[in-house]
Amino acid sequence: MNIVNATVLRNNLADTIKEVGKKNYLLIANRGKIISALVDVELFEDLLALKDKNYLKSIKKAREEYEKGEIFSHAEVFGEI
Repeated sequence: MNIVNATVLRNNLADTIKEVGKKNYLLIANRGKIISALVDVELFEDLLALKDKNYLKSIKKAREEYEKGEIFSHAEVFGEI
């Protein structure tokens, strides 16, 4: 199982985030008890989709638009900051 101690997580955050990317999730333990989890974005989207079918449709549509190049630049979305 993918478990990391909270202290190790705090002291090695960058490396731990890379591990999440490789393993899809990490469970966080404090004093031997699992208290939380870090999940990669695709797994998170899947979990949200289980709760809301419309969300899954919106993610699928967004990915299709991205693949077609139908995207906006940062400036188009937020203007000049």
